[in-house]
Amino acid sequence: MNFSEIKHFSGVYFIGIGGVSMSALALCLSERGFSVRGSDAAESSFTKKLRERGIPVHIGEDEAVSEGLVVVTGAILPEHGQLQQAQREGKRILTRAELLGAVAGDFNHVVSVAGCHGKTTTSCMLAHILKSAQKPFTCHIGGEDLDLGNYHGEGNEYFITEACEFKRSFLELRSEIGVVLNCDRDHTDCYRTKAELLDAYREFAAKSERAVVNADDVHARSIPHVLSFGFHNGDIRAVSLRSDREVYSFTVEEKGIPVVRIKLNVIGAFNVMNALAAYACARLLGLTPGEIKEGIENFRGVKRRFERVGTLGGVPLICDYAHHPREIAATLYTAQRITEGKVRLVFQPHTYTRTRDLMPEFIEALSAAEDPVIYTTYAARERYDFDGSAVRLTAMIPHAVYIASPERLKTYLKRKTRPNDMILFLGAGNIYDIAQSIKD
Repeated sequence: MNFSEIKHFSGVYFIGIGGVSMSALALCLSERGFSVRGSDAAESSFTKKLRERGIPVHIGEDEAVSEGLVVVTGAILPEHGQLQQAQREGKRILTRAELLGAVAGDFNHVVSVAGCHGKTTTSCMLAHILKSAQKPFTCHIGGEDLDLGNYHGEGNEYFITEACEFKRSFLELRSEIGVVLNCDRDHTDCYRTKAELLDAYREFAAKSERAVVNADDVHARSIPHVLSFGFHNGDIRAVSLRSDREVYSFTVEEKGIPVVRIKLNVIGAFNVMNALAAYACARLLGLTPGEIKEGIENFRGVKRRFERVGTLGGVPLICDYAHHPREIAATLYTAQRITEGKVRLVFQPHTYTRTRDLMPEFIEALSAAEDPVIYTTYAARERYDFDGSAVRLTAMIPHAVYIASPERLKTYLKRKTRPNDMILFLGAGNIYDIAQSIKD
């Protein structure tokens, strides 16, 4: 379905409207004059934001759906009451990915950012670049930019979106520029082999008019592309790096020629790579190095990306979305570099299949922490599997501790932490809410 077909429907109902992507799409359609409402299983900051913007949200699945077009998130099970009603009544049903593809098709320039990690930050950097350059843009973000949120609309010329590889949903996008940040193995519940995952990335890039890839990633750089970036390889490179407590400045080289120096406002060397990806895309869109520098330096960060949410017993409490072994290793390394005392790591595994299939990588990454805490698994869409459980992961890591309640976690951390320590909460589930609940 393209966007012109969607315009034939006077109303759109979102099942699972409280998700970060679904709520962004609901806001996007509402701004374009559609009558929008929806339901979700629980209240959240996103449902509150939607109501504030005049979009009705029902909690539960017992509300009758009168709209002719129904959008469903991938987290909804087949037996969901409203979904079954829509199917019985022959309503047009779109997945979240299908709607995103249709919305993107209504813009002249579409940039889609794919990869196992870095999508949110890179997309946000691009949005700030376009904003600083005063370009008419709209962004659809899989997280919350500290200034722009998960959705921001300032025009219909440029569309910036994350492109999620889960269930190959990013194949619904047709982009002017498709970005492949990395090709790490993930989502083992829908990709049986690494080869299947790489094939999906190649197909995503092939559906883009121009591809931008990470030349330091051996798999990404094998994808046909027009521009590449990296620390060690690529057309766009970062050189002369300087770090002040893991906040980096660097000079951007374009095919060996120094062009501009950029100072980030976010922590971690991995964000230099994200900035290079955003820079490469912006250059393809015709922006100047000066415009790009201003936008990247205006970017202050994303919620749940090394975000300080408070303290516990006077010790800083930092939250990060890292849930893949490589993300965990990079975030822990950064934290250890800037902390005078010890980093007290709390990790919540996200899905049993990821934990089971990447168990050796998780063990290696988490073993770099001293006495790591493994919090009970966030199952998301999955059923219990001991082989991928937090209990089994804990048993495989020397000195790791398994904790399954906020109360016990708070008691344990207050006993273990000392002045100059840092408490680092990692995970993509509800661990952010757990951290908020136990802070001072």
